[in-house]
Amino acid sequence: MSSAQDPFYIVKDENQDSIDSLQGSFHEWERVPVGSGEQSQLTKELLSNCESIEWQVDELEKTISVAARDPSLYGINQVELEKRRKWTTTARIQVGNIKNVVTVTGSSSNFGGMHQELMRMPKSHQQQDKDRTRTGSYAAVDNDDFISSESDTQMLLIRQQDEELDELSASVERIGSVGLTIHDELLSQEKIIEDLGSEMESTSNRLDFVQVSLLSFHDVFDTT
Repeated sequence: MSSAQDPFYIVKDENQDSIDSLQGSFHEWERVPVGSGEQSQLTKELLSNCESIEWQVDELEKTISVAARDPSLYGINQVELEKRRKWTTTARIQVGNIKNVVTVTGSSSNFGGMHQELMRMPKSHQQQDKDRTRTGSYAAVDNDDFISSESDTQMLLIRQQDEELDELSASVERIGSVGLTIHDELLSQEKIIEDLGSEMESTSNRLDFVQVSLLSFHDVFDTT
């Protein structure tokens, strides 16, 4: 079966077009002012597109796993399986790098390194096709670039987790402060209630005294 008829390559080419479009949107995102409404909208679109492409890559990886159980049944060999695995790995790195850079762009230092991060990505589908045409062989992902990209991705994730932990710690402190304020307010209200109870008791005693006095006066008046 030719690649033009192979369902894998049909879906793969569609996904690669989506990845190329994603990279174009990412370059546009890099140029807009940080913190602007336009950047916020582009960020949402980029993250949504990243999740959609990642889901499709997951589905392609499932088809590779199925084909790997009996390659001859699907008319492919181990070389072809490895070729497909390399593409899904490359696609996942390309999308993952964009997703991580966009997600952790809370600080200017992160923003300054975005272009450099993107430049570390593996070659795009079109560039690989050109290389394959010139050399007559499939352009594999360079192992050193792959390791570097994976390391950078892990660093970005760790940085993001640190920022999230800082935000969580600040939230806990705010909640604790609010709790202390509520505690003090409850103590204050309890003191007011106690004072009110004492006042009511004193008032009741005075009323009882007045009632006794009135009864005594009434008895004296009746006797007279």
